[in-house]
Amino acid sequence: MAAAVADGPPGAGAYQDEEEAEEFAPRLRLSRRGFTVLGVLTAGVLGTLSWLVFFSSVLDVRSISVQGLRDDRLTAEQVRRAVGGLGDGPLARVDLADVERRVKAIPRVADAEVWRGWPHTLRVKVEQRRPVAAVKGEDGQFTQVDAGGVSFATEPTAPAGVPVVELQLSQQANDALEVITRQQLVQGAVAVAAGLPEDVAKRAGAVLVHSYDDIQLQLSGGGTVRWGSPDRTERKARVLTALMRQKAANYDVSVPEAPALSG
Repeated sequence: MAAAVADGPPGAGAYQDEEEAEEFAPRLRLSRRGFTVLGVLTAGVLGTLSWLVFFSSVLDVRSISVQGLRDDRLTAEQVRRAVGGLGDGPLARVDLADVERRVKAIPRVADAEVWRGWPHTLRVKVEQRRPVAAVKGEDGQFTQVDAGGVSFATEPTAPAGVPVVELQLSQQANDALEVITRQQLVQGAVAVAAGLPEDVAKRAGAVLVHSYDDIQLQLSGGGTVRWGSPDRTERKARVLTALMRQKAANYDVSVPEAPALSG
């Protein structure tokens, strides 16, 4: 008797059997009630997580980390006091923008950045103001001013290595105060101090203002610099740096195209 030959390519029967098995395999179907139960369970899990993160004490703020401090004139404790009650409770609910505003309100802080350090730390990074000049007042106190012209601290003494701005006005300058005020004269002197190269600024013990066009630097090691007006400060600073390679008692950069030295 001849053997029966199956139609189709080899293995076709096996594939057909698998397809039929898949077709008749039981399928998992959720009823409407099942979907409801699953939704309730999911909502319960999410609700529990939300409660743990936003309302429970599990993820409360336990510390405030302060970075960026340069010296003891601004302390971590001062920053923490400024944050105050905003640093209490769950870390997720802390208003970072509000904390940042409070920290920036500290006079010695130029800028601040605040973020969450999970699970329990509020992190604050500050940028301290750097004094470029100390303005001597009529009461003998020294007001520190940064490069942006912001006055941020007044103390009995000037910081070390910071030029002291002092008004020693001529009679003509006094007579012209209605035109160029004391404040404008101080601002001009601070602009000069801010434009000095670091090595020159350390040597500039004082910035004396006789008039708007007559500003003079007194070097701490002896010697003077005739600066002139606050105009073209950047150009004058470059010229002075080159000029001071030669030792002299007096330097003149009031006209930077024709600098001079003597003594």
